[in-house]
Amino acid sequence: MTKAEGYAAMRDFFTALIQRKRAAAGTGDDRSDVLTALIHATDDGDRLSGTELISTVMLLMSAGQEPTVNLINNGVLALTAHPGQLALLREKPELAGSAVEEFLRYDPPVQLSTTRVAVEDVEVAGTVVPAGSIVALSIAAAGRDKEQFAGPDLLDITRADNPHLAFGHGIHHCVGAPLARVEGEIGIGMLIERFPRIGLACPRGDLRWRPTRIMRGLVELPVTLDTRAEAAS
Repeated sequence: MTKAEGYAAMRDFFTALIQRKRAAAGTGDDRSDVLTALIHATDDGDRLSGTELISTVMLLMSAGQEPTVNLINNGVLALTAHPGQLALLREKPELAGSAVEEFLRYDPPVQLSTTRVAVEDVEVAGTVVPAGSIVALSIAAAGRDKEQFAGPDLLDITRADNPHLAFGHGIHHCVGAPLARVEGEIGIGMLIERFPRIGLACPRGDLRWRPTRIMRGLVELPVTLDTRAEAAS
């Protein structure tokens, strides 16, 4: 399936789902959920057009799923390469919050921002970005800025000062950031609690990354898991 075919299939799926939700409205079979609320915003308040409704739902689906999957995969991959950090997180699960922040900085699930337009001339490190220029910011590079982070190439789940840009900034800050953080903490925390030892099940060079420009995620992450507590010592 091509990207265009996948996009069309997703659009058709949500179009049919919206139709079913509308048909169920007022019958007692409809449930209060995000999609129903968006449909009401379209039908009752006329605040979203039909095209905007479909686009919003598709955005919520992709933005709410793929980056979180990448966050968990990239975080676990980083831990397999840093056994000392894995042992520390296993011994001190209360570090899950700062660990997720460090994963977001060290290998963010979204590598590039969506495109921006400079509204005025801006000078960056001696280079002037002219007004009207289209700009894409490297979130991954910002996370390794040695002027902002001490030891930027080191994974440190105890890092206290961690102003990464994984969720954007200002008016572009991700509205789903709190949920993504919780999902990362719970997902990685429970994985380590259940499987004290986690190892990479293939040579690191054999890992395949999805061919995307903005996202950074693995096609798959093969790992070995051991439930025995003594195996982690």
